[in-house]
Amino acid sequence: MKNLLKGFALAVSMMTSIPFFKVHDFYKGINGYAALFYPLVGLLLGLILWGTHSLLDTRIPDLHLGIIIFVLWVSLTGALHLDGYSDTIDGLFVHKDRAIEVMKDPNTGGMGMIFTVTFLILKASSLAVFDAFYLLPIVLLLSRFNAVLAIYLFPYISQNGMGTLAKSELKGTQVIAALIYVGILCFSTLWLFALSLFILFLVKSFFIKRYGGFSGDIYGFTIEVTELVLLNAILLGIAK
Repeated sequence: MKNLLKGFALAVSMMTSIPFFKVHDFYKGINGYAALFYPLVGLLLGLILWGTHSLLDTRIPDLHLGIIIFVLWVSLTGALHLDGYSDTIDGLFVHKDRAIEVMKDPNTGGMGMIFTVTFLILKASSLAVFDAFYLLPIVLLLSRFNAVLAIYLFPYISQNGMGTLAKSELKGTQVIAALIYVGILCFSTLWLFALSLFILFLVKSFFIKRYGGFSGDIYGFTIEVTELVLLNAILLGIAK
């Protein structure tokens, strides 16, 4: 139980900018539990976003409120996954033999910056016209479940980093536990669940072919892409 609680605290610490439960030491034995709670942390973040929207819905014009939710979304995650997205894009514009080195560079390259700004504009635009904010908890839940599956199922190509510990400690029983609670929470939105798995399949197919596996940056890329696609799928009515 102690490791379970520490794992939850670590998941909150890693995946959000919320100033509670801060855990900076990746103690042996809690990193798999932390990954188990990634989807739950996404659900909690989604509930905060939905709750904020519900409180302000009748007080602020829809367009502006959508942008507020977008800014809050980025702030609550500390732009962690966006950083991974940007680094991953930078890696795509060099030869694959240099890509990991480029992705580790703390300085964002020109292409990473351009594509990240474009990505953010599209995400903000999606939220500006979004009307199903009650589904945000599911969107954030599923995007982080994709990261859990990627950690467990696919090779990790970096020699160090947080992903190394998660990969080494995440057990099949923990993945099954995550699958159970994600499946229960998504029971009424199975189209979204199926679509998120299809997104993971496409991302996996590309990066396994290019690099032979995933890195921490690619986990962030996977989360961000999953979120954007699910948002627009909902806008198109696929998941309704």
